[in-house]
Amino acid sequence: MKNITLVFTTLLLSVVLSCTNEKADTAERFTSYVNPFMGTDGPGNTYPGSSVPFGMIQLSPDHGIGGWDRIAGYFYPDTIITGFSHMHLTGTGAGDLYDILLSPINSKATKTIAENGNRPYSTFSHDNEHAEPGYYQVYLQDYGINAELTTTRRTGIHQYTFPQDDRSGFIIDLGYALNWDAPTDTYLKIVDDTTIEGYRFSTGWAKDQRVFFTAKFSKPFETTQLYADNKPSESSSVTHKNTKVIVRFSTSESEKILVKVGFSTASNLGSSKSLEKEAYHNDFSKYTKSASDMWEAELSKIKIETDNDTWKKTFYTTLYQSMLAPTLLSDTEGHYKGADGEYHLADDYDKYDTFSLWDTFRAAHPLYTIMHPERVKDFVNSMLSHYKETGLSPVWSMQGNETDMMIGYHAVPVIVDAYFKGLLNDFDPELLYEACKSNAMDDAHGIKEYRELGYVPVSFDHENWSVSKTVEYAYDDWCIAQLAKALNKEDDYNYFMQRAGNWQNHYDSESSFLRPKKADGKFLENFTAKDYTDHFCESNAWHYFWFVPHNIQGLIDKTGGYERFEEKLDSMFTYHPKDDDELPIFSTGMIGQYAHGNEPSHHVAYLYNYLGKPWKTQERVREILETQYAPIPYGHCGNEDCGQMSSWYIFSSMGFYPVNPSDGIYVIGTPLWKKASIQLANGKTFEMTANNMSQNNKYVTNVTLNGKPLDRAYIYHHEVSAGGHLVFEMSDRENKELWNDSSAFPPSDQ
Repeated sequence: MKNITLVFTTLLLSVVLSCTNEKADTAERFTSYVNPFMGTDGPGNTYPGSSVPFGMIQLSPDHGIGGWDRIAGYFYPDTIITGFSHMHLTGTGAGDLYDILLSPINSKATKTIAENGNRPYSTFSHDNEHAEPGYYQVYLQDYGINAELTTTRRTGIHQYTFPQDDRSGFIIDLGYALNWDAPTDTYLKIVDDTTIEGYRFSTGWAKDQRVFFTAKFSKPFETTQLYADNKPSESSSVTHKNTKVIVRFSTSESEKILVKVGFSTASNLGSSKSLEKEAYHNDFSKYTKSASDMWEAELSKIKIETDNDTWKKTFYTTLYQSMLAPTLLSDTEGHYKGADGEYHLADDYDKYDTFSLWDTFRAAHPLYTIMHPERVKDFVNSMLSHYKETGLSPVWSMQGNETDMMIGYHAVPVIVDAYFKGLLNDFDPELLYEACKSNAMDDAHGIKEYRELGYVPVSFDHENWSVSKTVEYAYDDWCIAQLAKALNKEDDYNYFMQRAGNWQNHYDSESSFLRPKKADGKFLENFTAKDYTDHFCESNAWHYFWFVPHNIQGLIDKTGGYERFEEKLDSMFTYHPKDDDELPIFSTGMIGQYAHGNEPSHHVAYLYNYLGKPWKTQERVREILETQYAPIPYGHCGNEDCGQMSSWYIFSSMGFYPVNPSDGIYVIGTPLWKKASIQLANGKTFEMTANNMSQNNKYVTNVTLNGKPLDRAYIYHHEVSAGGHLVFEMSDRENKELWNDSSAFPPSDQ
């Protein structure tokens, strides 16, 4: 993989051009600093199209060609567009969605290639392409058609400017599929000369996806043709695994055609209601402005001051990308397709899905508790509905499905964190506890063996991930224990606290690593810590050694004390892979063995604070901030992963980070901004000021909170939510006396 630090310098001069085309009259808007193309090149796997914050629709261009690089439908180096589909995953390694492909066509739509299923396509140039929050535009140069896209929460709004042509029109292609996705049943009906409805049921990563849509065109069709299995049908409706419709009409030069597509996961009545309630007029510019204003309102919750325009663009782009998931699932009437395959009603809340919890529990969800506390309640309600429908809380849920992707039961830290931050006071605590406990007492995914043995034993099944499962289960068990204690469940508290220590069962004093262990209690032979094996989830033993966020002190003690732990932590960042080491696709953003492109490493730079060496944290955090992110297409060093990669940047650039995502503590790092202010939902403001801030002044010499010296290397969530002022004094030299006494260390002893 390319190294972002190598390309950053040469691309820096083109940042302004590659970012959203800012205009003088919009420069003051925070949206003008966002580049939706960030992560569309390299391993980022993002899409550039239109969405609104946490919206159901992600309307974006599709090249029509599969593969890892095009997992989000779009890859910046490509030069063709097959059409525009309405649903995409943001920054994941999962090739799913791409639902409801709409393609404008005319008499010039004659080129096809086998790689896109022999569908018409047009070439395009980035010189005639533009993206900003809530809006995407591209000129399809082979057709002479200009495409513009925007969205509401549940509708996709298209505007196409056609040349003069008597064969203009559109294709709605429900057989279109990429990567893991495949249709199982599709339906199309020509309702009248401007309306088409249908559904697309599909399988893939999520096995039972259902998307209902209603499309309304501003120009009547002159001709229509339905197809089932690529064969023409004379009926007004068709049902088949592979259907499409082609509509045509004559257009005059520069004629604009508007297409509005409403969605529901429950019914065509729901999709038509989406149009009725969210897309009732035909003024494209009003839809664009509404989407932009929605983004402006969210982005303006955090205001930063800096002389570094590149950093500012990176910040607001990552802030934007932190709000592309989770995604809305319920329609305007509250109906949605549930994880049990039935249709349900979300009563008094919005149902969300696309919970990439193995990634997002670490920083994205803690960020939401600060920025979006009301929406956090909807997220938790959504997780509880999943529990009611399946008997388990979600692991990695999408489109009303449990994908069982990745590991852990990380709805638990999300729920527990929100509970202790006071966001769930109106919830039934017993129901919350039942949902948290459900996965921990299940038998799947090695949990039965984990309960019986105290660890997940080695298995050579694909993705056994035994060590990773043990340590992540242990952390989730610690979270359950804290909730049990708060609810006066003493026996459960003791039981889950015992399980929280299970990570120790993998500790091998000979290698000083967490080592795979067989069911008979013996460690696996021929163990090499830097090797990538099925015993570690998308990682190696170096990455997962540090994942004991609830008991860092215990890990320090196991390792042999502060000095030995520091030496090992130093080695994490300096033991570089050799040229002949085989690194998997997810080992990106490498600094020694540290891999910022994958989530298990994300808290590691902050661990020096637990040793009384915060200046080392400051060095490493600044290095990561400056070298692993940039507001350019190749701007993410790894999969963006539904907001987690971005949330790390947002927290870290403001000077603190949730090492333990459920203890209400933020560990101090080093800020990038002269000033940052968070406008809280309760009307209060939390401000961070960095005096003497510059690119060279990366070290924190002292800190005050509300005018008083901060005698600890962390702050509490309640100190943030109460509003206040955190002031950093910055220098180009480290202060080795700062927080070097154990009384200042972040608490982490179980």
